[in-house]
Amino acid sequence: MSLVRRATTEDAGEVLRLRQVMIDALPGGDASTAWHTEALPSLRRKLAEADGDFAAFVVDHPERPGALGALVAGTVDYRIGKAGNPHGLAGYVFSVATDPTARRWGSPRARLFERGGGYARACMDELLAWFRERGAGQVMLTASPEAEPLYVSLGFVHKPDPTMILKL
Repeated sequence: MSLVRRATTEDAGEVLRLRQVMIDALPGGDASTAWHTEALPSLRRKLAEADGDFAAFVVDHPERPGALGALVAGTVDYRIGKAGNPHGLAGYVFSVATDPTARRWGSPRARLFERGGGYARACMDELLAWFRERGAGQVMLTASPEAEPLYVSLGFVHKPDPTMILKL
């Protein structure tokens, strides 16, 4: 039996907490949590859409009832098809986070599970299966140096991509 489950609307607050754990770990991350209140209703709506374009997979914290130990979230987007992905469906992974107290060096129970591959990997496996079920022809993500070995072990490769962003 897998410890991984699909996140529900009841998990929304914890999903935001783990997203903040990830944001706080990024260079230049904004430690402000003021946005959580405004983001919560939208996240709950997305989590309620069983057949929607968004999914989050979680593991309950091994020692803190009601808390999450790990999170992986992603979306499926349509982009005009191309060679290798003629239907144009692309997965995007974001918000991969493990609670610091549920990591290998955290609790003894977490360390036992981590020997089997880790909470983040287990959640990623479920998210990748979800992408396949929806017909995504490719999956993209941005990797931190710490997480890159996990993604490489799953088959991700670097892409020479001159990505740019405009904040609206």
